[in-house]
Amino acid sequence: MAFGSMKTRQTLIGVGVLAVALTWAIGAWDIPSDAGYGGVGPDFLPWLVALVLGVCGVLLVWHAQTTGFRVMEEVEADAPPPYWLGFAWMSAGVLLNAALITTIGFILSCTLAFVCAARGMRMAQGEPAGGMRSWVVDVVLGLLISAPVYWMFTKFLAISLPGLTSTGWL
Repeated sequence: MAFGSMKTRQTLIGVGVLAVALTWAIGAWDIPSDAGYGGVGPDFLPWLVALVLGVCGVLLVWHAQTTGFRVMEEVEADAPPPYWLGFAWMSAGVLLNAALITTIGFILSCTLAFVCAARGMRMAQGEPAGGMRSWVVDVVLGLLISAPVYWMFTKFLAISLPGLTSTGWL
């Protein structure tokens, strides 16, 4: 069995969740805690997420070490393996969005994330990757989703999102 025993793999999942919780906590540490509307500051939600992830991580490690994860379906021997290329496309979309949002703006970075995610999902479902038409449809759909979201947040809710220009429309 690859990656050790089932107990080891389950423990690694719990440790991974704890690592994500620690990352959230480190990020929350840098957010100012000045109380705003309703008596909570902007750091409240990140700290809450870090706390809940930490509790979940501890519980996952505890379950893995004691009885193992409960109520898990048995993996059939003839089950298809995970589709790593689709996962890579979707991960690339998320990472590119995070890396480029301040450079190319919210609309274009979210469109890029949508295109990568659509490509990954399409490939994971066994559909053909398609040609130029498929790419154009994905880009247009990404723009049709991300542009109204950007305008709603910036124009109607007055929440600052990174834009490509200083006009506030792109």
